Amino acid sequence: MIEQEENVAVSVRRQCELLGLNRSSLYYEPVKMDEEDVRLMNVIDEVFTKHPFLGVRQMMWKLRDRGYPVGRKRVRRLMRLMGLFPIFPKKNTSKPNLQHRVFPYLLRDVPIARVNQVWSMDITYIRLGKGFVYLTAIMDWHSRYVIAWRMSNTLTADFCVECLQDALEYGKPEVFNTDQGCQFTSDKFTEVLLNKRIAISMDGRGRALDNIFVERLWRTVKYEDVYLKGYQTIPDTQAGLSVYFDYYNMERRHSSLKHQTPWAVFSGIEIIGLKPLIRKESRE
Repeated sequence: MIEQEENVAVSVRRQCELLGLNRSSLYYEPVKMDEEDVRLMNVIDEVFTKHPFLGVRQMMWKLRDRGYPVGRKRVRRLMRLMGLFPIFPKKNTSKPNLQHRVFPYLLRDVPIARVNQVWSMDITYIRLGKGFVYLTAIMDWHSRYVIAWRMSNTLTADFCVECLQDALEYGKPEVFNTDQGCQFTSDKFTEVLLNKRIAISMDGRGRALDNIFVERLWRTVKYEDVYLKGYQTIPDTQAGLSVYFDYYNMERRHSSLKHQTPWAVFSGIEIIGLKPLIRKESRE
């Protein structure tokens, strides 16, 4: 945390807000992990990012091919700790809390034609020099604009709720899509959406392709930033990802968006070359 000067008082709550962290992460003392487990998790992250369809058995063989003599039980344990599940349907791959309500998937064969029609949210694993954190983000499906994001060193619902509240300050979607993870099925999370009268959609178990836009975002973030930078600490990661997400939203053009940036589409501005042109149908 930030060192405080004698005459300058910055509350812990405000410091967490500035760092994009939830306070529960600050006070949480993680169990010290075996360095070999962390090393294996980093390799699993790289392999899974490239091949998100790999299950436990295939991941085990991939690791053995790289010289890690691991068994299925260890691979399964580490993948569950990381929140990784293959994209194809498989028994017991995603385990929501059985006491939580699971909502149906609402977006099958639905054309995505406008901003704020659908937002989606997901969580991914981010490796650090001597550990890891979890990253969550909310994206508008039509524009690919990342509306809000947060990090945490625990997989609780708190940082997901805080990220959702951040995003809702910019507007609200018609439909909000997630997977069936316990963070998203928790009453604390779903009540925020229901109170705003936002329809809730949840992917089928193990079907990451139902949330394909966020899956693509994770791959882009890792290959274009995380793997290249090799972040060592949470503050370094926070600062680096802040710069990257600004670049992703404001400067990175997408062929699927007719070479516009996410911000241009989200805000209704058409960019031709370096000159922004306001569309006729946009609000004055």
